[in-house]
This record gives sequence, structure tokens and C-alpha cells, in this order.
Amino acid sequence: MKTLSNSQLSIQISSHGAELCSIYCNGKEYLWQADPIYWKRHSPVLFPIVGSLWENVYRHEGRMFELTQHGFARDMDFELVFESTNEVYYRLVDNRETHLKYPFSFSLEIGYRIEGRQIEVIWKVKNVGKKNMHFQIGAHPAFYFPEYNILNPHRGYFGFDQSDDLRYILISEKGCVTTDKNYPLTLSDGLLPLDIHTFDKDALILEDSQVSEVTLYDCNRKPVLALHFDAPVVGLWSPPAKNAPFVCIEPWYGRCDRVGYSGEYKYKDWMQHLQPGEIFNGGYIIEIK
Repeated sequence: MKTLSNSQLSIQISSHGAELCSIYCNGKEYLWQADPIYWKRHSPVLFPIVGSLWENVYRHEGRMFELTQHGFARDMDFELVFESTNEVYYRLVDNRETHLKYPFSFSLEIGYRIEGRQIEVIWKVKNVGKKNMHFQIGAHPAFYFPEYNILNPHRGYFGFDQSDDLRYILISEKGCVTTDKNYPLTLSDGLLPLDIHTFDKDALILEDSQVSEVTLYDCNRKPVLALHFDAPVVGLWSPPAKNAPFVCIEPWYGRCDRVGYSGEYKYKDWMQHLQPGEIFNGGYIIEIK
């Protein structure tokens, strides 16, 4: 576990999954502490898929491969490759184990940089092979609901940098989506009220770069933290029917399969592509208010 700190905040990162495990600021913890009663993770990286494959399989060049939800990177040990007072980088490269699930040669670097009350999460994906590479990558950070009270159904609010005509899709079957039905995101005075029933139907998925900032507010509409990103998809989630003390804000360069999808891996929705030697740069910023 590595620690980065300044006069305003402190974070901890594990080499297992290169996962952010703590954000401590204002005398309190902001990142969910992985109680397995609700959810056993803090902030896993999703690679090389986001969400679920239909029947947990995908097809590439006449072969079928199995991958479970969100891919394998979150469950692998990364190598520490750089460390300074305010920045740390980890790397995962392909090996015999990954080739059984994902037939591409890659280098995945995950970095964390702190400045003031901001944590910048940095992703670098490089195609080190000789063929075109296809992948998805996403974030899954979980944050404590402010002023959580198990007896109070109200949890706070989400705010967005856009508020007009927002829409979302839902998980419908076996962890996959049906895209032919969109639902309006109904706001109240520009904010989305959060309560114990907001995620009864699982994640709310906003596609097509509708928003690039999501802010979590407490029950008094005071901002607690914000995520800034340029990912085309963002998922909002808390475990359905568990009355959990946390909520996830998830920028994604990818998404789960459509129900019944049986096409080629490279043609999945929101797939990213790299030519040999090419590098993808992505990530997001967490700002503590």
C-alpha cells in the first residue's frame, strides 16, 4: 500500500489492481472501505471490458473467449514503476494468464497524482503487439453517502454540468442492456434526488457524452465531491435493495453488451481501438469540496 499526502488530503493505493483504497480529507474518509456485506471493493479499474458480456463470452477472429464482469485487471497485481511525493504509477502487462482470456499484447499503466483537494487518475493503455488491439476501460469508485442514516430513506443529491433532456438506459437481463428504451432523468431544481429506491433497477447509464461532471451533494444540497471526466459513458450505481451506505460514480470508455449480442468483440458498443504502438490516454479527476 502506497500513501500520497499533502496539507489537504491523503490517499492510499494498493498494488493489487492498482486500486485507490482511501481518500482522507476534512478529518473523514470519503472512499468506501469495502465492507463485503455490501460490496468488497473500493475503486476498481475495469479492463479490458466494462460490465458484462452476453453469456460471459466474446468472439474474436473465429475464436471464443470467456471473461467475467469488468475483466481481469482489478484482480491482478501491478508493478510499481514510478513514485514521487505527489504521484505514483503502476503497470500491468500481458502474460500467459491474460492471453487465455484476452489475446492481445498490452501495457496498462494506472497513475495517481494529488494537488490540493484533487486526485487525478491517469490511464495509459499501449498496444505493444503487432495487430490492432480492442479494449474498454472504466472506473468504479464508491463514495460514502454524506450523513448516512439507515433509518432515513433520503441520501442526498447528484448534480450535473448539464441538466436539460438527460436520459439513461438500464440493465435488463444477465447484466446486459436494452438500448431501444431510454428513460428521462427527472431532476428537481437541477438536482437528482437520491434515496433508497433510486437504484432499485440497478445502474443508471448515461451515454453519448451527455455530462462531463457529476457532483455528490448532501441532504442540505451542500456539495461534497465531484468527478470530472471526458468519458462518453457514465454509470451511477449503488447495490439494489441493500440500503448501502455508498454510491458509485463511474466514468466509462465502454459499456456492457446489449442483450443477445453475438457479434465480433471489436464491434461492441463504445469499443476503443489501438493500432500497433499506439497509446490511449484517459482517466478522471476526483475533487473533494
